[in-house]
This record gives sequence, structure tokens and C-alpha cells, in this order.
Amino acid sequence: MGGSDRNLHSPPTSNVRKEESATDRRSRGMVLPLPRSFYDRPTVEVARDLLGCVLHRRIGGRHLSGRVVETEAYVGPEDLACHTSKGLTPRTEPMFGSPGHAYVYLIYGLHHCLNVVTEGPGSGTAVLIRALEPLSGLSPEARTDGPARLTRVFEVNRDFNRWDLTSGEELWIEAPDRPREPIEVGKRIGVEYAKEWADAPLRFWLSGNRWVSVVPRRPRGPVVEAPSLQRSAKDRPDRA
Repeated sequence: MGGSDRNLHSPPTSNVRKEESATDRRSRGMVLPLPRSFYDRPTVEVARDLLGCVLHRRIGGRHLSGRVVETEAYVGPEDLACHTSKGLTPRTEPMFGSPGHAYVYLIYGLHHCLNVVTEGPGSGTAVLIRALEPLSGLSPEARTDGPARLTRVFEVNRDFNRWDLTSGEELWIEAPDRPREPIEVGKRIGVEYAKEWADAPLRFWLSGNRWVSVVPRRPRGPVVEAPSLQRSAKDRPDRA
């Protein structure tokens, strides 16, 4: 056989670049917002999967972040605790829009609440971010163990209503950067008026996390899905 053997003992070369992990890219300052497909799923699934994710807020030269430790699912017009149970109004219009946008509303004329819109247009569904575990950019005395407290600290107001959370600008959510604790489930807070929906198991939190806003006196078990309370987007009539 002809040919030179000068490279016979040279190590093989490859032009295949090693794929960077999300952690590596974050360490280089890259913004990695959750894609729209993450939000375009049944609301209960999104509410559970948001636990452990990281909310980011850029305010001028400051960068704040907090880990989502508690959420509530609001599963559409049939859910009497959901704002869209009153139908399509100027206030609820964002909830009938495309997934991956923020729905920010004011309660008692004082406090803002941050929600993420889920499922397809016309669904009228969203997930409330109830509590965060502070991670970076926050003072030691910052309180983020409640929906109004976290929006105050992160300076989220009605200016962010309809905000595209997939843009990676000013306000966005990224995937978890570490394993999460077991998930617990219970009824939502402050929805006693919602008749049969008042006790629906649609609040989710990370077990043992001290930043959860309300912890039941009696320990709860692991999450048990309630399929009768959650329909997929494709099963919903178009209400847009």
C-alpha cells in the first residue's frame, strides 16, 4: 500500500465542537429565556414545571434573579377563581392571547401580581408566580415570599402587562440551574368565593423551601394531578 506514514501515530482530529451546557452559557452571561413552546402546554403542567425556574429582571445596570418556589394554576373560564370566568374584557384580554406573555394586574389598588399566559390563544389560562427564593442582586432584607412582595422587589408593574417573556429583555424566565425539591400541592390562596373551585388542588410549591408564602399546618403528599380540572388547549373552544 502506498502513501506516507508520517501521521500514523498522530491523534485524530475532529471538527465537531463540544456542545455547551446551559450552565456554561449562563456563566458567560448569555440570556436563555424559556421558549414559547414551554408555555404552550396544559396550564397545570406549566405551573409545576415553572417550579425551580429562575425569574430574571434587568433594571438599568442591575440584574435581579429569583428562583420560582410557588405557583398557582388558573385553568380557564370554567374555573370560577380565574379572571376569565367573567369572559373577555379589556382586563382579561392578555389571558386570551398567545402563550409566553405576562399578565400583570393590580389588586386592592395597591399590589401587582405577575402571571404567565399559557396554552393557545383563546384559552384564557395563566399561572400566577406566588413566591421566589432570592438568588442575586437583592438586599438581605428583601421579601419575595408572596405575589405582591416579589413584584415590589423586582419592580414589576402594569408596564409589563402583555410583556413577551421569551424576548430575554428586562423580564424573562430561564430553566432550572439545579435539581429541585419534591413538589407539594394544595388549594389556592384567597379564592374561597370560587364555589367548587375553591378547594381545587391547583397550588404547587417546593417542599421545605422557606420562601413559600403559605405552608399548610398538616404536611401534604406529593403532587397528584387532577385531570378533571385541566383540559388541554386543543380541547378548548376558541374564545378569542
